[in-house]
Amino acid sequence: MIRLPTLVILSCFSLLVSADPTVFFREDFADGDAWSTRWVQSKHADNYGKFVPSAGEFFHDEAKDTGLKTSENARFYAISAPLAVPVESTEGKTLVVQFSVKHEQKIDCGGGYIKLFPSTLDQADLHGDAPYNIMFGPDICGPSAHRVHTIFNYKGKNLLLKKEIRCKDDELTHLYTLIVRADNTYEVRIDNVKEQSGKLEEDWDFLEPKQIADPDATMPTEWDDNPFIDDPEDKKPEEWDQPETVADPEAKKPEDWDDDMDGEWEPPVIDNPDFKGEWRPKQVDNPKYQGEWEPAMIDNPAYFEDDKVYLQKDIKYVGIDIWQVKAGSIFDNILITDDEDFARQVAKETFEVSAKGEKEKKEAKDEVERQEREEARKAKEAEEAANEAEDEVEDVEDAESAFEEGAEVEPPIKEEVDEAEVKDEL
Repeated sequence: MIRLPTLVILSCFSLLVSADPTVFFREDFADGDAWSTRWVQSKHADNYGKFVPSAGEFFHDEAKDTGLKTSENARFYAISAPLAVPVESTEGKTLVVQFSVKHEQKIDCGGGYIKLFPSTLDQADLHGDAPYNIMFGPDICGPSAHRVHTIFNYKGKNLLLKKEIRCKDDELTHLYTLIVRADNTYEVRIDNVKEQSGKLEEDWDFLEPKQIADPDATMPTEWDDNPFIDDPEDKKPEEWDQPETVADPEAKKPEDWDDDMDGEWEPPVIDNPDFKGEWRPKQVDNPKYQGEWEPAMIDNPAYFEDDKVYLQKDIKYVGIDIWQVKAGSIFDNILITDDEDFARQVAKETFEVSAKGEKEKKEAKDEVERQEREEARKAKEAEEAANEAEDEVEDVEDAESAFEEGAEVEPPIKEEVDEAEVKDEL
């Protein structure tokens, strides 16, 4: 048997399993102001927030890490760009949506997601009610709502993911990836690491149930669904019935009470300690109990089969359509492709490199700020100690002066305090 070199075998295998990926859209905002010729900011409302190019306060490489930044607080934002290659159909193919976002402003409430739109979108009139194909990415509001939205539009309805995926909420850049496969499965990755996966039919309500409860069914009159009944052997004790209140036995008629003037005197009432309330027989198991009644199941007339719920058609635009209370989020590295391996490789070459350098810059900045705070704290403590020492010297001098002037005070018992030495020690 002829043995081929390992490198040759691997090269041949690579040729067999790999194919050129289709890149429907890729944007890294690395060509200066040219992004403005590709992206259209919505004019739906005059007070929509403006996007500006920025790499933020800390970054690895400013040119490579520049993205679109929200710049105005308490604003809606809407901007979109056409795909380089419109998605006519994903039949038999994978669809990958990937982008990064950095909430450098310590976001408290606002979206960080993107949307894919059909050819019917009017870019200049993009707004929150514009129909979309897919909405994907982080959304934060308050301390508890930190989720990754993954919403599909299916037959005119926006379907939300039934599982919870928690998004990142720090000040660093994070990468979000959605993979929709032709076998009706999906995967959501954060920072190139799988966070959630499963079957589309199970995790979204794409399809109606095959059977439903018969809406015309009613419970038979003879059906007994009471698990307990009154014990027929249980009898109320003869001494049970007692009034709720009784006359206060310790009350006495006032000496100055005049029956003719005040009427017949009646003692005040108090709670009866012997009162037991309404008697009820104890409960026992119902021997005729038939269980909880359930209507019969029938075929659902609204049910239809669809083995291609993954299928997407007519995707022509990608956009950012969000609301933010505090602006400052930076969107970058947007990729739409049909090859998940290619998307992973792009993430390694872009996000992972930038994220490492960005984290180092952030940690260095934090360390400088920490040292500045520490120096400020020490300076404040030294100032306070110096002030206390000066006050102590002044108190001693005042006491000595009063004694020398003949005041009837005892001279202070003092330690030898040398002001200059105190200051030198500090």
